[in-house]
Amino acid sequence: MALFVEVVKAKGFRGAADAIGIPNSTLSRRISVLEKAIGLRLLHRTTRKVELTEAGRLYFERCKRIVDEARLAHEQLGEMLAQPSGVLRASLPVDFAVTYLAPLIAEFASLYPGIAFDFDLTPRRVDLVGEPFDVAIRMGESENSQLIARQLALLQPRLYASSGYLERSGEPKEPADLEKHECLSMLKTGLGFWTLHDGKQTVRVSAGGRFTLNNVGLIRRLATLDMGIILTPEEIVADELASGRLRLIMPAWHGVPMPVYAITETRMLPAKTQRFIEFLRERLGR
Repeated sequence: MALFVEVVKAKGFRGAADAIGIPNSTLSRRISVLEKAIGLRLLHRTTRKVELTEAGRLYFERCKRIVDEARLAHEQLGEMLAQPSGVLRASLPVDFAVTYLAPLIAEFASLYPGIAFDFDLTPRRVDLVGEPFDVAIRMGESENSQLIARQLALLQPRLYASSGYLERSGEPKEPADLEKHECLSMLKTGLGFWTLHDGKQTVRVSAGGRFTLNNVGLIRRLATLDMGIILTPEEIVADELASGRLRLIMPAWHGVPMPVYAITETRMLPAKTQRFIEFLRERLGR
């Protein structure tokens, strides 16, 4: 259809073929196939020019209208993608969102004023299939293989403690020293061990203590209150490091890298969700 329109506009096969970038013979053959398919001759061909038949004139007007409408729709779609709008519903990890994502969200909101935001920061795992969420940001391995997971970043956990705790209990210098310290552990990894790497070797050390919790915020807070050592990504304790309430210990060692994912129900995403995921991937992946 579009090829036929180009031939008519160029008033010949050669000009249309040059404009489209295909051989003249190929274009002529495709128009012949079109005429056979609809059972009507659309063009009078001579050695010097091409003219529309009566059927060709009617067909051209219809094709031109369809092509123009398609071009307009494409332009409108481009505008929608450039300035997406609507309400973005997202589930975010509480502490990571408050500590690290907040300024990124503010930056994203300033870039796309047409988007409104509805964020869920409860600890629960929202149901992306049964609930009207566009995306969920998750830390750690994806648990549902039926959903679409796009990795945004890999965060590297390190060891942190308060100066008060270190003054009272001493500062560990190597992994084996952690067995003598209070280690604040997450419940889901609370098997009593931490896996640490220094680039050359991997060790599994006892990380016991009086507290085993399922809330990152409380673990972080207890660490600032001189209650023990934590193993967490720097992004989670950025404020505490900046204020001096926590400091890095055993800098040569780090935990198993923690992935951050954008989880969606489908790969077919509206522009607002696409832009949000692309923005976070760019910023978090730096």
